[in-house]
Amino acid sequence: QVQLVESGGGLVQPGGSLRLSCAASGNIITIDEMGWHRQAPGKQRDLVAANIGGSTTTYVDSVKGRFTISRDNAKNTVYLQMNSLRPEDTAVYYCYARQNLAGRTYWGQGSQVTVSS
Repeated sequence: QVQLVESGGGLVQPGGSLRLSCAASGNIITIDEMGWHRQAPGKQRDLVAANIGGSTTTYVDSVKGRFTISRDNAKNTVYLQMNSLRPEDTAVYYCYARQNLAGRTYWGQGSQVTVSS
């Protein structure tokens, strides 16, 4: 089992920045991939950014150049630094951790990010 606890998020004006954190505990040695999804009202949950194997990163096109995912293995924490935020980035952001061998995905509790003037 893996437990994920998110922090960060909130209300920010367009062009502003926020950082989300996701601390993992439990059977973390088996985590192959960590990242973030987001879900806007009335829309499906979509991948935003992922850290695969601790080194490879991937981003959805709409956040490339603005968002940065990083992972601190010593703290068992993954971060999402979000810069140049836009109103369309408004969503609930969910941290996830995936165990490929076990075929399991774990989710954080969700963090509301609202970009509005």
